[in-house]
Amino acid sequence: MSFDAQCGDRLRQERDRLGHAQQGLADLVGIQRAMLSRYERGIVEPGASVLIRLAQAGVDVSYVLFGARSPAVQTLTPEEAALLDNYKAADERGRAAARGVLDALAQPKRANG
Repeated sequence: MSFDAQCGDRLRQERDRLGHAQQGLADLVGIQRAMLSRYERGIVEPGASVLIRLAQAGVDVSYVLFGARSPAVQTLTPEEAALLDNYKAADERGRAAARGVLDALAQPKRANG
């Protein structure tokens, strides 16, 4: 398997999905922006350590490499991911409250009288 322009395009799509500029994702991963640009153009193939750091930053590496979404990776927006992180960090009482609010908001609106 070679890291080609299609892989690079999918990497760019993932960066966009996560809401990062090239510099932002490069900083998260610990590489130069120019190197990320080379990955996105399919000029250079990232090594295993970079792929691991990309995955840790939320990139679906399975999608980047193979074009198929990993079932373990959700395609959440940064806002959705933050909400999920907050839910996970809450105690059971907080989680129950969050579920109650979301259940109430998800109920269909009743027509007036």
